[in-house]
Amino acid sequence: MEFSPLLSIFGNMDQLNQVQLNFNQDSVNIMNLAIAFIMFGVALSIRPQHFRAVIMHPKPVLVGAISQYALLPALTYLLVLIIKPSTPVALGMILVSSCPGGNVSNLISSISKSNITLSVSLTTITTILSLFMTPLNFAFWGGLYARHSPLLVPISIDPVEMFRTVFLILGIPVILGMFVGMKFPKFSKRMDKPIQAASVIFFVGFIVAALAGNFSIFLNYIHLIFLLVLLHNGIAFFGGYALPKIFGVNELDCRTVSIETGIQNSGLGLALIFNPRIFPPELQLGGMAMVAAWWGIWHIVAGLILAFYWRKRPVETVVKTN
Repeated sequence: MEFSPLLSIFGNMDQLNQVQLNFNQDSVNIMNLAIAFIMFGVALSIRPQHFRAVIMHPKPVLVGAISQYALLPALTYLLVLIIKPSTPVALGMILVSSCPGGNVSNLISSISKSNITLSVSLTTITTILSLFMTPLNFAFWGGLYARHSPLLVPISIDPVEMFRTVFLILGIPVILGMFVGMKFPKFSKRMDKPIQAASVIFFVGFIVAALAGNFSIFLNYIHLIFLLVLLHNGIAFFGGYALPKIFGVNELDCRTVSIETGIQNSGLGLALIFNPRIFPPELQLGGMAMVAAWWGIWHIVAGLILAFYWRKRPVETVVKTN
């Protein structure tokens, strides 16, 4: 079945294939530093007993992992079947859905007053699983969608480099944040909110700078992917909330899983796309890169909107009104 009306809404996405974004290793390093700063601020209020509580109640973690690596890629596959975008754009969507949860989800969970310990646990677990699940999901779902596409090549992630990156941007900041929080509780309590605010400003500043460096490109092509990414991201947030609800998970954890599913590590997606050992340089990757890059901006905007909405409607109020 063809969906011509939907295609006309999104426009001719083949134009994106030859787009080249201004994104280099310095940009990646700054992004990692911003994420590490966010993780440090979030970890100031985390204690070891919080993780023990998660281990004692593994259901939300399991459901969150399923939402991340089974539900979202499956829903993405159905979406690209219905909309039928260009092959690079479709594979970009599938690649983003195959990535782990983004580290900024921990900050957004904190702002929304969700379960921050569950959020950090899910981010850590899905990031480790991404060594296997990201290439597996992309090969499986991408293969179903574009079996004969020249873009569909095996993804080979260096596990040593992956673990090193994860440890630098997630492990060290969390360890330092927890250490400072336990060693200097008065200091951490006083500086918790200022550090979180500063980390948001830092990260938003990076996003603005990255957008400015590619402003003309986004200005010329954003209309082709804006609605598509909005729809894709909305499905991720909704699916991430609905699945734990079906399994009887409490409201606080449902919100957390929703945020973890809706906030993807699109930075990893960009790193994979720009890695010549994974995707040959001669391939036209503009559609993939544009989807991953705009996801990296839009999911934060949507996540913050959702976070402030939930912050104004705490779980206690929801329970009383239902």
